[in-house]
Amino acid sequence: MRARGDVPRQRTAEIDTSTPVVVLKLDDNPFHHGGLGVIRGLGRLGVPVYGVCEDPFVPAARSRYLHGHWRWRVSGATTDDVVDGLARIAERLGRPAVVLPTDDAGAILLAEQSERLHPWLLFPSPPSELPRKFAGKDTLHRLCRGHGIPSPETETVTTWPRARAFASTLGYPLVAKLAMPWLASGRPRPPSTSVIHGPEQLAELYEKAGQPLVLQEFLPGGAEEAGRGQDWFFHGYRGVGSDVIAGCTGLKERSYPRPAGLTSFGRWVANPELERTATELLRRTDYRGIVDMDWRWDPRDGHYKLLDCNPRLGAQFRLFSDASGLDLSVAAYLDLTGQPVPAMDPVRERRFVVENYDPLAAFGGWRSGRFTLGEWAASVRGTEETAWFARDDLAPFGLMCLRTGWRALTRRFPRRAAGNRRSRPPRFHSGRAAGIANSVSPGRRSGGAKHGVEGVRG
Repeated sequence: MRARGDVPRQRTAEIDTSTPVVVLKLDDNPFHHGGLGVIRGLGRLGVPVYGVCEDPFVPAARSRYLHGHWRWRVSGATTDDVVDGLARIAERLGRPAVVLPTDDAGAILLAEQSERLHPWLLFPSPPSELPRKFAGKDTLHRLCRGHGIPSPETETVTTWPRARAFASTLGYPLVAKLAMPWLASGRPRPPSTSVIHGPEQLAELYEKAGQPLVLQEFLPGGAEEAGRGQDWFFHGYRGVGSDVIAGCTGLKERSYPRPAGLTSFGRWVANPELERTATELLRRTDYRGIVDMDWRWDPRDGHYKLLDCNPRLGAQFRLFSDASGLDLSVAAYLDLTGQPVPAMDPVRERRFVVENYDPLAAFGGWRSGRFTLGEWAASVRGTEETAWFARDDLAPFGLMCLRTGWRALTRRFPRRAAGNRRSRPPRFHSGRAAGIANSVSPGRRSGGAKHGVEGVRG
């Protein structure tokens, strides 16, 4: 990670950890490993971390580093319900708290409802319309075009004749995306991103989507040139109190489902050219906060093209963590609490694997002949960062395994529709870390006296 700007160097052993953090997740997804990464990364430094969980069996809720969580199923809730629920959370904590969203819906709500939210909630304040434009598949393409950032040929279609015409012009395969995937939460829907190989598959997806489709050209594969690779991601943070941009680039080696799914295995690889392009977009749009971008190298014209941009932490953000424990969630915490953000010492050849998805990606790669199972095993042996397993925090891994097994056993049975259930207010449940914290005086500063919070809210 490179921090740009005149920032004093400060190691994580010297930071003030008195301000709590709330990991905000509005989507019903118990397998979201990004939130667990925040809990562990900040919790290991002594920060009191809290979460939002939809049921008692969410693996992250069992982390030893979680001080407590609010049992809160937000799907189907109105904006007023969510604003009211966040106010209840702030009042329960009784002091300023940093809020870190792990899904697009949460990031969009914080930006658009910032004036209505409790003043104790601390979060970045980009232009209110920008997170929605970043997360929207159609609006992102227009944003790139307006700021001179390369992106694939894209069109939003609302009628079947228009979809068929676009496919006829560019040919197959195509990439099809839900224009606003966060609006489909809580209802059966197709994946947010799919690769379409023919007109029948496109017609079926169009019928199931329930919202406009974004059709995009499929960037062709090709031999790696000068070690560039093809699929990349950029994770960055632009501070609210300065023009500092911390950013890291990684190479997506495997994804699930292939080829348009989440990163199941990735490596930290420096790419200064891509980093410059990504940070330029943040500067030109005046974006503030955490961002997760997916890029693809196009061998036809030699450009990196932006495929997706999420205005929140990427699920694999813990790949970019140095020996002192500094990562993007820590950088955001320091910035929002008025503390200097140190530069990160890059860890070469650092790898990240998602244990419940990468074996499935490997099986698919083996069946298609892209690599052998022995080559897959060699690639993950000794992986430095895992999504679920941690020797000092085993409970989330065990619960993830149980839930994965249960899902495999019951996936053939139809799921009961949620219907129009009335949203209930969040209910607090104490976490495993609370007992440890009771034996330590609150408001401590690692290596010094208590630091006054000078956070920034939207």
